[in-house]
Amino acid sequence: MASATAGLTEAVLYDALVNYLVSMARTVEGAMNRALDALTSLDSARTSALPGEVFLLEPRINEMEIVIDEHAIRLLRRGSFSDDEMRLIVAALKINNDLERIGDLAVNLAQGAVSLREMLGARIPEELVPMVLAVRAMVSKSLGALIFRNVEMATQVLESDDVVDQYRDRIFENLLATMTQQATLVSSSMQFILATRHLERIADHATNIAEDIIFWVRGLDVRHGRGLTMRPDFSGGQANSGIASETAGESPVAGSPQAAAVIENSHAFDAGVTPACETERA
Repeated sequence: MASATAGLTEAVLYDALVNYLVSMARTVEGAMNRALDALTSLDSARTSALPGEVFLLEPRINEMEIVIDEHAIRLLRRGSFSDDEMRLIVAALKINNDLERIGDLAVNLAQGAVSLREMLGARIPEELVPMVLAVRAMVSKSLGALIFRNVEMATQVLESDDVVDQYRDRIFENLLATMTQQATLVSSSMQFILATRHLERIADHATNIAEDIIFWVRGLDVRHGRGLTMRPDFSGGQANSGIASETAGESPVAGSPQAAAVIENSHAFDAGVTPACETERA
């Protein structure tokens, strides 16, 4: 009976680590979404207060980072881990750091939105909105992969990173041409260039999180493209990842209504953690 109680306690401790991560991820995503809404709706009165909400969430995110680190350290002190437990602790420490960095980048985006609101004639670049949508999808899918421990969703995040990079490059080229022709738009164009850099870094952190989830669930190191292969069969017009096809013992939730809800709006799973932003969408 004592050993069963000890086993239950260990299971609870590891589940708590995952729950802490999910809670922090939702809070970070909420801060990011507020910053993105503020950035893409500069003329809307409904989004004017969102940067302030982002600034208020930053201390909470920083505190959650410390709590997760401390909990992971307590687990490390217990010693005698299974392979799964060790991978979880390692992945959790890395994911925790990436989430905190996304929170910092959300603050940077919010500050940029505040500055842009004060600039006359600031015009949102044509491809900024689709870039924002791509980044939102990557972060939501990485959170869905964390909730469901789903390798396929994590792999989809890895496959989206190049798209964000292409948007960044095209927006930079267009803004550079604009600045050479209209000197009055130099300040606002520089702010948008910084914003695309922040968006690209958020996408990079979402990619890191997805890689760490694959390592945690499957024990595979797929950083820098290692271990990722595509098999030549298509379902619904999209190729399936070889790494996902080899997943054994996982629930096929990637195409389920629950998983779709995470991708569309992960706050639907726990609206009380971080209230969803009801703002105008571009």
